Amino acid sequence: MTTEHQHAQHHASVSFNRAFVIGIALNTAFVATEAFFGWQVNSLALLADALHNLSDVAGLMLAWAGALAGRLHADDRHTYGFKRASILAAFVNAMVLLVAMGWLGWEAASRLQAPEPTGGWTIMAVAGVGMVINGVTALMFMRASQTDLNIRAAFVHMAADALVSLAVVLGGALYVWQGWAWLDPLLSLGVAVVIVLGTWGLLRQSLHLLFDGVPAHIDLAAVRQLLLALPGTSDVHDLHVWAMGTSDIALTAHLVLTDPVADSSAVLHQAEHELHRHFEIRHVTLQLESPDHARHCALRQSAGCH
Repeated sequence: MTTEHQHAQHHASVSFNRAFVIGIALNTAFVATEAFFGWQVNSLALLADALHNLSDVAGLMLAWAGALAGRLHADDRHTYGFKRASILAAFVNAMVLLVAMGWLGWEAASRLQAPEPTGGWTIMAVAGVGMVINGVTALMFMRASQTDLNIRAAFVHMAADALVSLAVVLGGALYVWQGWAWLDPLLSLGVAVVIVLGTWGLLRQSLHLLFDGVPAHIDLAAVRQLLLALPGTSDVHDLHVWAMGTSDIALTAHLVLTDPVADSSAVLHQAEHELHRHFEIRHVTLQLESPDHARHCALRQSAGCH
């Protein structure tokens, strides 16, 4: 890792530490405010949104813990460090959000059977503040949400909560206008469905990575073709690509060289450079083999040769 890259990584870490601190503080204060006013005006939408915000605070704490754990140094007992903690955090984050939406859906369905009056203006004011807080928090994580699954989990959590708050604002406005008491639980149920659909992809992707699946943006066939195109390479086998963390990808492979006595360092250097340039794969481990060794290995595959 170059000094320039370390410097940039340090500033990114500090930036997201600040984002986590601000996001957790703002949302914790808002949860208390929203729960109080939701109880005062008997609004299921506000109380459900407060619960959702509480799950977001837990999700932000979990995502932050995962990001910090991912930067812990490796040791003799954990030779890859704790980078996978960020994948686990993303998975648990998605599960927490799905459970919270399950509760919201159940309560909304129950309330639909017996709608109760609420305070429309209070709902609009409190939910409007929540929409701003959650929107600002989501924006702080948007920059890295496409490259880091753990940060994406935090972004999805906060963006989803901004959506909930927007729906609550609209519901409050319609209640003031028409006096429809059934609208409060109906909107809560609809938002729960939308958030579950949006969270499902995050849950599936994090579970895929937990089982060492190839990251979604990596085309394994293209990786194999790149390695086969290296000068002096006749074959590639035992190719493995997996996520060490939400933003770190590792690769191991055996390269069969046509000329075993050729300059292997040139092959290794070019392979590392091309894998980094085309796929952002930074942790590369390659075993260079002669054709004879590769054939011998193939004969012993049933015995576990790698």
